[in-house]
Amino acid sequence: MNNLLVFPVLLPLVTAVILFFFKEKIKLQRILSLISSLLSVITALVLTGRIHSEGILTLNLGGWQAPYGIVFVGDMFSALLVLAASVVGLAVLIYSFGSIGGERERYHYYSFFLFLLVGVNGSFLTGDIFNLFVFFEVMLMSSYALLSLGGTKLQLRETVKYLLINIVSSTLFVAAVAYLYASVGTLNMAHLSMRVAELGQDGVLNVIAILFLIVFGLKAGLFLFFWLPGSYSAPPSAVRALFGALLTKVGVYSIIRIFTLIFYHDPDTTRPWLMFMAAATMILGGLGAVAYKDIPRILNYNVIVSVGFVTFGLVAATGDAINGAVFYLLHDMVAKGLLFILGGLIISASGTDRLKDMGGLIQRYPLLGWMFFILALALVGIPPLSGFPGKLLLIRGGLEEGMIGLSLIGVGSSLLVLYSLIKIFRIGFWGDPQEKQIQKSGALPRAGMAGAAGLLLIVILAGICSEYVYSFVSQAGEVLANPELYIEAVMKE
Repeated sequence: MNNLLVFPVLLPLVTAVILFFFKEKIKLQRILSLISSLLSVITALVLTGRIHSEGILTLNLGGWQAPYGIVFVGDMFSALLVLAASVVGLAVLIYSFGSIGGERERYHYYSFFLFLLVGVNGSFLTGDIFNLFVFFEVMLMSSYALLSLGGTKLQLRETVKYLLINIVSSTLFVAAVAYLYASVGTLNMAHLSMRVAELGQDGVLNVIAILFLIVFGLKAGLFLFFWLPGSYSAPPSAVRALFGALLTKVGVYSIIRIFTLIFYHDPDTTRPWLMFMAAATMILGGLGAVAYKDIPRILNYNVIVSVGFVTFGLVAATGDAINGAVFYLLHDMVAKGLLFILGGLIISASGTDRLKDMGGLIQRYPLLGWMFFILALALVGIPPLSGFPGKLLLIRGGLEEGMIGLSLIGVGSSLLVLYSLIKIFRIGFWGDPQEKQIQKSGALPRAGMAGAAGLLLIVILAGICSEYVYSFVSQAGEVLANPELYIEAVMKE
């Protein structure tokens, strides 16, 4: 029985519904949310272990066999992403306890938090492209609520912009799914792969492929990221951590899944688009991170750089590049969650998000400062931290494919990321302390420091034990490079 596949969706869903009945019982909401998140992490660990030993798992809901029914598919790629999302969700939840505030907690913050995880995990596990749209919408509706919760003028303005952009992208998503179904007569991803191979990917199917690229590019912040820096700056730091670590990654996952499983037959049509979008995203994201002088926007542009970097692996499409993209995507989910938590703690410690008003934090918060410094090294790819193996594989894969220009852009964008983060470390921690900060001096929330310490430990261990992690990553990369493995697992009967 593979019923375990539905638990990463079912656990947060049931908990989120239950929490609606305990609006005023904040402590109970925290306890139930924490138990649900811990169980989700345990479930994801067990699921990853089973897939590692048994191979791809499938679950046909309602007993309807593929391609006629709804199917959940757990390959190593989706399992690792579910595990990373669950771990980040747990850390951000713990950080929320000391930072989100009682007013938001009373207005169903934890329910919306868990509903967002339902959408994220469901997107990773579904084997049906229409249900991918459904889980996307669950995730997006939860993000609308989290973005606007608090009702400040900035939040409401950015929510309207965010809402309009996602309405457009979701409309295009539905249109793309409808045209795809009209062209091939199925929505099951494995069956879609077979039908596209039979019909040949040309003409209208290439147009549909580009339409999907635009849709997921909007959702991932791949080149079409104009909405992201402002929208991700509006909510509280805990919500920013959840968004920065998870939301764009679902779009990136969808691009990788669609273009390695369904639309891989005519790379000469889609590859130039992906190459341009990856290069432009890395360049513009890096320049944005360097240009701004407030912490939220610097961190938001760092999210954009990583989206382009992972897409670079899909463009190169060698074995090393695909494995590197998977490894770096996992690293980036954990590291970005940690980056936004630490950014929120820095803002809490200094009382401002503007670098010019910061300074001297290393004297009062040395642990926070050195945690941020270690993370900056990990994000730029310094060994033996978790960012190094993925970047090494990506650059090596790009050079093997002769993509010297794109590889150099990847290295250059990493240097811009390093500069932007060291700027925060240099000014915020080593600059002259400001009088307002001295007056504000106090202990940082223990919950936030605990969540950050847990994620930092993962960043360090994933780098030191990279050979062990690679045994899982390479299994994920094998399925992405050989779509027939996914097809055989889903269509076995």
